[in-house]
Amino acid sequence: MNRDTMHRDASMAKFLAQHRFATARCVPLAQDASYRRYWRLLDGPWPAVLMDAPPPEDVLPFVRIARHLAGLGLSVPCIRAADEQAGFLLEEDLGDSLYPQLLTEQNEAELFDAAVDALAVMHSAPPPDGLPAWNGGAMATTAVATMLDWWWPAMFSAPAPKAARRGLEAALKAMLAPLATGPAGFVHRDFFAGNLSWLPERDAVRRVGILDFQSAALGHPAYDLASLIQDARRDFSTALAERMIARYLAARPELEANTFRAALRICAAQRHLRVAGQWVRLARRDGKPHYLAHGPRTWALLQAALPGPETAPLASWLAHWIAPEYRANPPEQIA
Repeated sequence: MNRDTMHRDASMAKFLAQHRFATARCVPLAQDASYRRYWRLLDGPWPAVLMDAPPPEDVLPFVRIARHLAGLGLSVPCIRAADEQAGFLLEEDLGDSLYPQLLTEQNEAELFDAAVDALAVMHSAPPPDGLPAWNGGAMATTAVATMLDWWWPAMFSAPAPKAARRGLEAALKAMLAPLATGPAGFVHRDFFAGNLSWLPERDAVRRVGILDFQSAALGHPAYDLASLIQDARRDFSTALAERMIARYLAARPELEANTFRAALRICAAQRHLRVAGQWVRLARRDGKPHYLAHGPRTWALLQAALPGPETAPLASWLAHWIAPEYRANPPEQIA
């Protein structure tokens, strides 16, 4: 154990003692793709989860967004104690009933109907102040970075050519431009089954526990629905995806359906391109090669998103720069 780890553990023990959890047993929970760690606290004064978010993580966005979503009547972990400077939070424990562990063919319609209803509530409300922009510029920048700074050199053992970078930037700018004229509001940015829990003892939209929302931003609402129905971690039937789109549009009649569906295809293509590179970054930079298991589905979803006029700029760039046989995890990176 190095000195930094020892110091962090000592700070965590002090924080727990200050809030009557000195003798609680800390059971590690599954980690996400960030530097955060989560612990379930057993034998304490109340059921709790500890978030340990060391720098460069910042708990302030989590605290701010949690208050906003709770104010909308949505279920998020209630924050009972916080040391925002050190990066420790004590949260309500929403339990282990995460969507991926519960979903079956028999219950998926009920669970995803509720998720879409919660999403519509989240999107319909005025967003809180201070959200970063998740607009065409930000979406293009992140997709170029993960694809060309991580996937490309891993696949081809060389930096991406400058012409490829310029071309991808232009293609994404052209593809994403229509989003600027659409609705803009709160977007979760990681609204998919793995960040949802099922709380059947609660009513209506509160049956959906919403997690991992600290990256929320101001953007097009189609992005979150694309994240949910085109999840790189699980398969969706066409019928289920269509049911969810129709339900969302019914809940938000102010949206023009055809324009929204076009935005949905644009957001899906950008997300799949970005995430295909992100899996490689997580493996190489962060030592998390298990995420590469999602690579094949991500590339398949990207390929499925390409036909159509909305995504033609990206399809043209891929046709020029990445032959179909290379649209996959880099060979040496397969877990």
